[in-house]
Amino acid sequence: MRQPGLRISAGTSASLLLTAAVFMHTLPAGAVPAPENGDGFESAALELDVSRLERKVDERFLSVSIDASLMAQEKYMYLLGSPKLRTLAKALTPAFLRFGGTEQDFMQFVPQREYFRSKDYRTSSFHHLGDSCSRFELPPLLEEKLKQEWAQQALILYMEEHLGKYSQVNFSENAVDLLYAFANCSGLDLIFGLNELFRTPDNTWDSQNAELLINYCESRQYIMSWELGNEPNSYEKKAGITVDGYQLGQDFLHLHKILQESKLYSSSDLYGPDIGQPRDHRKDLLTGFLETAAKAIDACTWHHYYVNGRDTSLEDFLDPEVLDTLADKTNEVFKIVNSLSPGKKVWLGETSSAYGGGAIGLSDTFVAGFMWLDKLGLAAKLGLNVVIRQVLIGSGTYHLVNTNLDPLPDYWLSLLYKRLVGPEVLKVAVLSNSGRKHLLRVYLHCTNKKSSSYRRGAVTMFALNLGKNPATISLPARFSNSTIEAYVLQAPEPGEEGLKSRAVTLNGVLLKMVDEQTLPPLQGTDLPPGKHLKLPGFSFAFYVLKHAHAPVC
Repeated sequence: MRQPGLRISAGTSASLLLTAAVFMHTLPAGAVPAPENGDGFESAALELDVSRLERKVDERFLSVSIDASLMAQEKYMYLLGSPKLRTLAKALTPAFLRFGGTEQDFMQFVPQREYFRSKDYRTSSFHHLGDSCSRFELPPLLEEKLKQEWAQQALILYMEEHLGKYSQVNFSENAVDLLYAFANCSGLDLIFGLNELFRTPDNTWDSQNAELLINYCESRQYIMSWELGNEPNSYEKKAGITVDGYQLGQDFLHLHKILQESKLYSSSDLYGPDIGQPRDHRKDLLTGFLETAAKAIDACTWHHYYVNGRDTSLEDFLDPEVLDTLADKTNEVFKIVNSLSPGKKVWLGETSSAYGGGAIGLSDTFVAGFMWLDKLGLAAKLGLNVVIRQVLIGSGTYHLVNTNLDPLPDYWLSLLYKRLVGPEVLKVAVLSNSGRKHLLRVYLHCTNKKSSSYRRGAVTMFALNLGKNPATISLPARFSNSTIEAYVLQAPEPGEEGLKSRAVTLNGVLLKMVDEQTLPPLQGTDLPPGKHLKLPGFSFAFYVLKHAHAPVC
């Protein structure tokens, strides 16, 4: 079926790999200049319509993924037993947890209970029963050892991604148990991505291995949803295999039939085809798939990244024209879906800032928050029902937590979004009084009703200032008597170095965990009624209008 790809040995020097990675991402000679979009604006007025809903998204709208590369060596799945990681994941609920990515199409389930035996990682105090969260906990000493080794492993995997070579990876029941226990104990709804590159001689999907896995999961009563394959548009490049839209649809119908015949999974959801953003043959692939198998899927999934991680720049992360490309691609997908399967839900099944594993020095820093927050706002406004962030943990540089499992800026941004923003989308417009209004991007939702501190009728506005100058924002007169609670996120230091920081402040206070299992309170600042909002340059903020009295909220 496939020839084994190149795998860099675990003994490869981490420092050498890091040097190579940085070299591959080196920008043109000289320091990266400060963004040129800094003339900005001084003031802007807003129009807010809280009388009707524009649309409503899934309450799990902001969801996350674990990259299948974590299973490249099964011992790293034990990191999912970290109490810290479980604390961070639980705080993002409700959400889907997608397990997938490039590696999923090179993975084979090998049913053998004694698959993972290493004296370095055996411990009688670590249990991984999916139905017993109190017993699913990674001992501290083992966690520290695994984190140190994972830091080097993640770098190796990142380099392999750039080489475009992939090896078959075997995984056992043990890995499945660890994954399900993590999702179950964190309160996340698991979506498991199956390998589509198992092919028969006539190029149809060979489901034998998937059926082994599904039967095992059913025997354990693991509740989950399913996907089949990752970015089928790239199969020829990755594995020398071509699958057209019709055949892809037939493969999904085959999987759908298997699930229908299962007592446990007959009502479980199936998502796909997880195609790359539309262009050229990808549109034909999506069209052929929907013509064949639209009825088999519960949502149509596609992937979006703004830029190539190898040659992007700081300016790209702050460029309104780059951010607007999401709308263009989304509208193309909706045009195809609505013509062939009207009313079918559409998801961003995998998304982040830069493809190719992210951009070194950018995708895991403060400046990445502009792309992430704008994507959340624009995706909901356009009608995408779920957005799955690549990744919570895994290889690459676009993760939400670092190799020490500490939260990065985009995690804190995601956490605030979860706490403050509800699924109901409202209409807001920017009326610029001076400067270029496209440097201010504003979105409006009902406030999350599960936030007990806010009354019904409250609304949450979030705004991004892409320019270096501060902005003064004025609200319509009808909201002048509403107390506003502000949550302003900024880099710890000013200028370019601040934008590249892996830390973030909330209302001037550096965000960090209180201890290994405790998050900080994330407190807002009350602004007196009738005051204009002041949004600093290169910052973004959430504003809760406590007494907006929005009838639809």
